[in-house]
Amino acid sequence: MPDIADTRFLIIATDGFEQSELFEPRARLLEDGAQVTLASPKLDPIQGMEHDEKGDTIRPDMTLDDVDPDQYDALILPGGVANPDTLRMNEKAVDIVESFMESGKTVAAICHGPWLLVEADVVDGRTVTGWPSVRTDLFNAGANVVDQEVVVDGNLITSRKPDDIPAFVEAIKKAVTQAEAVPAS
Repeated sequence: MPDIADTRFLIIATDGFEQSELFEPRARLLEDGAQVTLASPKLDPIQGMEHDEKGDTIRPDMTLDDVDPDQYDALILPGGVANPDTLRMNEKAVDIVESFMESGKTVAAICHGPWLLVEADVVDGRTVTGWPSVRTDLFNAGANVVDQEVVVDGNLITSRKPDDIPAFVEAIKKAVTQAEAVPAS
């Protein structure tokens, strides 16, 4: 089993991400020695939100067009209302989600992040959770929707809200350390 320090994570986000749902998992993984890459449609800094107030910005490491899913062990999809709503209309973002799901690699989505799972058509028959307003979309996409702080269904991890971040991150760590790490290139 790989050590968390031997794993590579990809986070995809754009303006309007829920600040805690990107920064906290990223910080915890970096503290454990993992490699974490942030990709966005452009390299310009992206604006975080603390609920409905502007938060901090962060500069992406690469664009979505430069992402090679084969180079990563896991994908993290933070929420925020505007972030996943914008990304689900981005063909490359949806392709990245599909690629990770098809490969069986860990995909973790929190809050409104599961909208990308719906758009990628990867939740049919899966047990998931998400922010209450997203649950109808998940249900309509064929998912079994539950109200739990974290749900693990195979390679798919979902959580509801910022309060769930500790359980969300622990589930991600457990999933990737029990999977085979992608060899460094």
